[in-house]
Amino acid sequence: MTQKRNRTAFFYILPCLIVLGLFVYYPLIMNLVYSFQSFGMSDTTREFVGLANFKKLFSDEIILTSLKNNVLYAVISVIIQVGFGLVLAAVLEDRVFQKFSPFFRTTYFIPTLLSMTVVCLLFEFIYNPQMGLLNSFLELIGLDGLTNVWLGKSSIAMYAVIAVSQWQSTGYVTMLFIVAIQKIPRDLYEAAEMDGAGKIRQFFCITVPQVKQMFFVTMVITVVGAFTVFNEPYILTGGGPGTSTMTLALHMYQTGVVKNDMGYASTIALLIFVITAVLSSIQFLTIGGKEEEA
Repeated sequence: MTQKRNRTAFFYILPCLIVLGLFVYYPLIMNLVYSFQSFGMSDTTREFVGLANFKKLFSDEIILTSLKNNVLYAVISVIIQVGFGLVLAAVLEDRVFQKFSPFFRTTYFIPTLLSMTVVCLLFEFIYNPQMGLLNSFLELIGLDGLTNVWLGKSSIAMYAVIAVSQWQSTGYVTMLFIVAIQKIPRDLYEAAEMDGAGKIRQFFCITVPQVKQMFFVTMVITVVGAFTVFNEPYILTGGGPGTSTMTLALHMYQTGVVKNDMGYASTIALLIFVITAVLSSIQFLTIGGKEEEA
């Protein structure tokens, strides 16, 4: 009887295993194989080059620049999307703002519904140095000295690119935290208020510990997204000026599609996978694991 039930359960999960095998594990294995080869998109044969692509990876200066940009992207995204998103969610769920909360939740979430291509085209107009809204606004309020060529100056271009995704994604993370905060028993806040705890004390002693699992989820989503970001730098700057806004995913694309070096592009893809897998594992062990034990 038990064996029959196990066989039935296996057939239920078989479609899922087939889909995972075809679209996740098989591409991963083939990417690993390709990283030891040298070939172009139109080549019918592939040359085995051993560790040559990996040696090139460690000597590629663009990889170091891209890695720095991805790390910067991740740090700023965690601070703004996760940190500020949690604070914003706590404010919107406070009793003082309950009346206006639905309006602000909708307002903050609307950018998430927009295509990233549309968002980038919008910000191209905002950042335009001649007739862009940002420079025009700075001139209007008398801050002419702060006007800049936002996407054409290597020292600030990456920050301008990062700002685009923060504007779009913070509302989504905020909504995730709102869902988590709504599950917190109101008795905890009422008891804390009776004991004389203020809003800030309640936030750090009740809200933050109670949403730890959602904090882990949003951290993983944000960090993985930061190390796989492609659309924003590709549409806004193409990795320029120079390589100042190059990211690992964009470098992989340019190597494989533009330079037609699919073997080395597979090696870069493997690097992205290893980085995201390691960071996700670290976050699970430091945040997710503790929550499960609790």
